[in-house]
Amino acid sequence: MEFFRSHVLVCSGVNCSFRGSRSVRAALVEEIRAQGLDKEVRVIETGCFGLCEAGPVMVIYPEAVHYCRVVPDDVKEIVEEHLRKGRIVDRLLYKGEAQVKGVQTWRQIDFYSRQKRVVLRNCGLIDPDSIDEYIAREGYEALGRALRMQPMEVIQAVKDSGLRGRGGAGFPTGLKWDFTARAAGDQKYLICNADEGEPGTFKDRLILEGDPHSVIEGMAIAAYAIGASKGFIYFRGEYKLSIDRLTHALEQARAYGLLGKNIFDSGFSFDIEIKVGAGAYVCGEETALINSMEGKRGEPRFKPPYPASVGLWGKPTCVNNVETLANIPSIIRQGADWFRSIGTAKCPGTKVFTLTGNINNAGLIEVPMGITLREVVYDIGGGIPHGRAFKMAQTGGTSGGCLPEALLDVPMDIDSLATAGSALGSGALMIMDDSHCIIDVVKCFLQFFRHESCGQCTPCREGTQRLYELVDKISRMEATEKDVELIRRLARTMEDASLCALGQTAPFPVLTTMRFFPEEYEAHIVHGMCPAGVCAAASQIA
Repeated sequence: MEFFRSHVLVCSGVNCSFRGSRSVRAALVEEIRAQGLDKEVRVIETGCFGLCEAGPVMVIYPEAVHYCRVVPDDVKEIVEEHLRKGRIVDRLLYKGEAQVKGVQTWRQIDFYSRQKRVVLRNCGLIDPDSIDEYIAREGYEALGRALRMQPMEVIQAVKDSGLRGRGGAGFPTGLKWDFTARAAGDQKYLICNADEGEPGTFKDRLILEGDPHSVIEGMAIAAYAIGASKGFIYFRGEYKLSIDRLTHALEQARAYGLLGKNIFDSGFSFDIEIKVGAGAYVCGEETALINSMEGKRGEPRFKPPYPASVGLWGKPTCVNNVETLANIPSIIRQGADWFRSIGTAKCPGTKVFTLTGNINNAGLIEVPMGITLREVVYDIGGGIPHGRAFKMAQTGGTSGGCLPEALLDVPMDIDSLATAGSALGSGALMIMDDSHCIIDVVKCFLQFFRHESCGQCTPCREGTQRLYELVDKISRMEATEKDVELIRRLARTMEDASLCALGQTAPFPVLTTMRFFPEEYEAHIVHGMCPAGVCAAASQIA
């Protein structure tokens, strides 16, 4: 075994890779070799650290110094000053409040220190291509414990934890497992839903890129609990790095006897296969996903029957989201009471969010359920860039509600956001400043929905198109109050009559902005002007 005095962890997640982290790593390896330090310093590609806005990111241990926006030209200075002489390169440190306080370790930066990492516990800390590093972090210990329990004991532990699905619906995970376990069938299936079609949503991709074995372990535990011998992970075809890393992780798990026949000599056999979709947003809905896997058009099914009794190829099937399954090993290892000690009474645990838009610290975060929107935006997100004012936060992805400044203190959990008229949804959190026009933003959302509607049911197929046309009419200063009433009537019809959540939630952005930003609708409809100066007639009014 080789020992190194320093380890340099370089983020290789998609976001940092786009910014050149692979070139930084290559330059780092070459410079370390050139300076004769290759026997003392090890360079490791790891998953996303979360602070995507500051990428490419690297952390050097044992000091845990966090460098931001590193480019290949910085590498020689890092090797000479930090790795050879022990001098920190100040100009590459995180440029936030933490540096003013003299903070140097990544754990002390506000962006990280205010988070609670359960699902992301290994992301940025281990080599995602190494099963040994995952095992060194207590990996697969939970699977061993679960296999010494009865399947219903595992289900009860998940029920007791209060874990609710992290894919959007928030259905109790243990109850879903129970339904599938009790369903009659000679074959049962487990599906991990890794299909992220929501704009601004990339949390599942980064979980799989940074810690694929946590999802595999969670799937194995879930399969044992429900009695499934076969599992599938349904990916978006665009997620090449996630697919590559998971393919490698599956090969490692099989080689170690953690997948396949008679796992841990328990008599339990289970294996996982990857299925790649064609990239339809509606295939995030579990029955549309199942249709796609069967080679059919990706359209939702009428329910009941539900997948728990009649799912993939007519067999009992449990569909869980990536983030949901990544929580399972920690719950089994540390207990339901531990999990319940995090978050709120009705919504325990943490939530992973993708923080995007007009925010200083854009990226991937994990926080306790119930944290306020204000804390996320200002304490973790670092506030709004360029001194502009906060205008709106859209929670739950494109189909989520749009919340104004007056609701900055709303708790970020499933029930509180629903009460406020929004949703936790996929975990996409988009922040907008006062330079944006609400009408223009909503029109953009509706353009997405009309494009992604599968066309199966009339309320969604026709409704998304008509909603877009009506909001476009408002943006052109041609609408009347009758159009506003028509929007409300159409929205109610879509919510009540659409077959799946796409059509049911597509009106959300319109309805919440009409509720919280009525003055912008009035300005466009009554006064013929765009307060933000974005829409077509604004130049004529100015």
